Amino acid sequence: MKAVIVGGGIGGLNAALCFNHFGWDVEILEQASQLEEVGAGIQISPNGMQVLRALEIDKPIASTSFIPRATQFRMGQSGRVIMTQDMGERLEKKWGAPYLHVHRADLVSVMADMLDARCPGSVRLGTTVTGYGQDDQKAWAKLDDNTTVEGDIIVGADGIKSIIRTQMLGPENPRFTGNVAWRAVVPVAKLDRNMPLPVASVWLGDGKHAVTYLLRGGALANLVGVVERDDWHQESWTEQGTREQAMADFADWHPTITTLLEQADQHYRWALFDRDPLDQWVDGRAVLVGDAAHPMLPFMAQGAVQAMEDGYVLARNLTEHDNHETALHQFFNARRDRTATVQKAARRNMEIFHQRTASGKLSTYGSMWLADKMPGQEAFDAQMAWLYGHDVTAG
Repeated sequence: MKAVIVGGGIGGLNAALCFNHFGWDVEILEQASQLEEVGAGIQISPNGMQVLRALEIDKPIASTSFIPRATQFRMGQSGRVIMTQDMGERLEKKWGAPYLHVHRADLVSVMADMLDARCPGSVRLGTTVTGYGQDDQKAWAKLDDNTTVEGDIIVGADGIKSIIRTQMLGPENPRFTGNVAWRAVVPVAKLDRNMPLPVASVWLGDGKHAVTYLLRGGALANLVGVVERDDWHQESWTEQGTREQAMADFADWHPTITTLLEQADQHYRWALFDRDPLDQWVDGRAVLVGDAAHPMLPFMAQGAVQAMEDGYVLARNLTEHDNHETALHQFFNARRDRTATVQKAARRNMEIFHQRTASGKLSTYGSMWLADKMPGQEAFDAQMAWLYGHDVTAG
């Protein structure tokens, strides 16, 4: 059996590793001339690490990562801590896997190297897919040179601007959220005493927020800063702004934030669009995974992790069932409600992080502050059990 996977990002590489794990042949078709990610961090929660552990790639990924001691909510201007929740070893003991911060380029590199070792020559770079076709016996990806690549299944792992989804469902009309995100990565050696603490910090403010954490064993600091605005609508991870623009958006904020922006060599920005859950991910032998199926706002740090879960469930279902139609629809039924819940939670966090009114701040941040005074971590664990405690590799 062979899976043809369109897209060589994190979702596509993960899907290929999952299919290979279950004994399938795989071929990835990637438009770029090389596999790479722009400078940015990514958070992998325990539910994602369970997949990487099943694929036996968790250790090399962990060796390039950083394990945060805690997660914190702080006020963006003063830096005052509102709430702290322990993570680190406690979280691994609770959920059976660690919570890691990883540079996207490191994650892609490990995945690509492992795939090449296990399935040499399975990635075709510089390959543009224009659509797909199928019959009762097989499916094929159509290329821009009028050739095709055949397999048993076509997997659309080609992201938020998916060609496979567009053919399956038609053009989409995402909603601009009125938020633009900045991303920057800086060596901590350039930050001196203003380097972020070894925790995942969410900095809260009027109509904006920022997230900071460390990468590569603490050698790099990662920043994502989100600002409400309506004058720029380009949905691109690689669009660059200027240092002056980024610093103006966070001009009066804590020195940890302003120093990061000042010392960054590159300031990537992208407009955030929201999408409703789709009612269809499957068309015959074609199926969507990751951002192609359920693009979500970044406020739950689950986009890549949900793609990891997708890949494992999809490959296992297709291996366990002789009938591909049954397997694909069971995959959709197993994943749709869960990913829709994560999408909804991310949308809700966007509202929580950007309180503007005094009453909203008192209600939201006051509740956090009071929760922080309660002994133990039971409330946090109970709140996150549905997400972090879900292990798709267990059955």
